[in-house]
Amino acid sequence: MPLLRLPEPYDFDVSTERFRAFGPDLANLWHEGALHRAVGRRDVRIEAAKGGVRVEPLDAETRRAVRKLLGAEFNLPAFYAWARGEPVLARLTRLLVGFRPPLAPDPFETLVTSITAQQVSLHAAFAIRGRLIQRFGRRVGKAYSFPTAQRLRRASHEEFVALGFSNRKAEYVLGLAAERVDYDALACLPDEEVKARLVAVRGLGEWSADWFLARHLARPRAWPAGDLGLRKAVEAFYPGTGDVRAFGERFEPFQNLSAHYLLVGLRLGAQ
Repeated sequence: MPLLRLPEPYDFDVSTERFRAFGPDLANLWHEGALHRAVGRRDVRIEAAKGGVRVEPLDAETRRAVRKLLGAEFNLPAFYAWARGEPVLARLTRLLVGFRPPLAPDPFETLVTSITAQQVSLHAAFAIRGRLIQRFGRRVGKAYSFPTAQRLRRASHEEFVALGFSNRKAEYVLGLAAERVDYDALACLPDEEVKARLVAVRGLGEWSADWFLARHLARPRAWPAGDLGLRKAVEAFYPGTGDVRAFGERFEPFQNLSAHYLLVGLRLGAQ
């Protein structure tokens, strides 16, 4: 399999832990020690290798998708240098060295996933997401392609409810699919403008907008303060913090990476 080199440091196992933590993700499927992702009409297999990952098939299209998926755009050396002055993160960056938060390559998928995860556990969200993908996606080898907005515009409210969506979430996803969002233009805007555009869409609040900035656009200062998991992580590592959103200023200008290291650190029992 061809080698795709990634910026160092990089640790495949800890960076892909999310895809094993909450149940199968059919669009990012962990199977027999490798990660599978549909890119176009091809099943791309990604496995650990010295100096990066082995990817089959590897070409310009799959290279872009895999680099995005594996968080190659994060500047870990700069973050680690900054973290040396922050005791909690200094310890977490040593324990989790090479962890690159995975990113969602597709913006529509990112937002639908956020709606799915609103006010439920991640295990429940992954199960509902899996049923959505299986029903409306397209199987490509091991993995499935995530359903497109065009495909979901042809779905019915009743079909969504049958998959486990609440009435309101079904309305939100169908409404988002009907929106003509210019995601390329959105990606060129500053953080606050991105959030303003997103929260104007029914069903997308500040929590969803923050995670879009964090897990799709990889914006350095994204800080999903409304996330219950992040609030628990902050409280575990910094007891008595109080206002979590204001506390994010402590991690300037690396709020996004700080949030991910705190979340994974808590999940892996590093507190």
